[in-house]
Amino acid sequence: MEKWLSIVGIGDDGIDGVASIARSRIEQAEILVGGDRHLAMLPADSRPRIRWSSPIGDSVQKLLSYRGRSVCVLASGDPMCYGIGATLVRRIAIDEMIIIPAPSAFSLACSRLGWSMSEVETLSLCGRDPALLNAVLYSRARILVLSADRQTPGIVAQMLRDRGLAESSMVVLEHLGGTQERILASTAADWNHTDIADLNTIAITCSNAPLPPRVPGLPDAAYQHDGQLTKREIRSVTLSTLAPLPGQLLWDVGAGCGSIAIEWMRSDRRCQAIAIESNADRLKLIAQNANTLGVPNLKIVAGKAPIALQHLPQPDTIFIGGGLTTPDVVETCWRSLRSGGRLVANAVTVETEAQLFQWQSQIGGELSRIAVQRAEPIGKFLGWKAMSPITQWSVIKAVD
Repeated sequence: MEKWLSIVGIGDDGIDGVASIARSRIEQAEILVGGDRHLAMLPADSRPRIRWSSPIGDSVQKLLSYRGRSVCVLASGDPMCYGIGATLVRRIAIDEMIIIPAPSAFSLACSRLGWSMSEVETLSLCGRDPALLNAVLYSRARILVLSADRQTPGIVAQMLRDRGLAESSMVVLEHLGGTQERILASTAADWNHTDIADLNTIAITCSNAPLPPRVPGLPDAAYQHDGQLTKREIRSVTLSTLAPLPGQLLWDVGAGCGSIAIEWMRSDRRCQAIAIESNADRLKLIAQNANTLGVPNLKIVAGKAPIALQHLPQPDTIFIGGGLTTPDVVETCWRSLRSGGRLVANAVTVETEAQLFQWQSQIGGELSRIAVQRAEPIGKFLGWKAMSPITQWSVIKAVD
């Protein structure tokens, strides 16, 4: 099909800053689409103009009604960097469009700060939960954040103070690439700027602080829990067995305080998880832990398996941490798992262990025994105290 759709990146310097090919696509378009700020950058004319509305899906549907006509979408900077381009390519074939990017806010910020883009964590808080920032915080990290509005820097400063990162450097870069470009600098501890433009990008250099590591097996103290917590050593082995890959979906059945699902999602920002738990108090703990550890998009389902598993998206991987003796739990999980997917279950009691032996004899897989001892004081000396051993079953579903 003819490339009827153009997606043109435009900077804060407006139409004067776009390349000649981009200007040509704008001038030749029958219909213009964009936000108020972008459309105001163009000379007035009689062409139809579609302004983005909420929810964005309604505007996208309207845009699709013009398929085959010459349509130009104006976007901020690089349309494929947290931009509308990434949304539209999920609905429209790339063969039907041409994308012409301008420098992204991240690129412009790196050029002002002398930062290497390959060594920087990037994040957008435009229409997203600020708790996502918690996932990329570590000592001496360099982080670039696209702000939702003028309030975002103050929210970020407070979050850094709450995490013991008050001495972190904060630089706010306003209207990058435009005539109103301005840079404000301070620390999170001293941040008191209120006269900030809505269009801004935040650059953070984290100070040193004891923060959770990036690898699976976070300290047990990183979680709020009521005792139903997969301990650090077992959790580390379990995540290794689950073997998360970017973009995969995990069901955490009998999630407890959510530690397995949370660390699955922390392994890569594209990983998704659903935590299924019936205990009301633990549901609150899961939500608290997910926010604190930077994965607020963890989906939490209140209910007991197998009933609560109905109508959930098909998983790539399933972990059963509780409910093994409940009738039809394993059967439902196995039926729901996609071909080539992995199921892992941990058992701590004799009864649940017997269930794993039975299932392993029926459909195969591997059984492992995990035993951990921790040194603890015995009077003036140290002695070994054993944790309850775990029997772990892992099986991969055959490809149809």
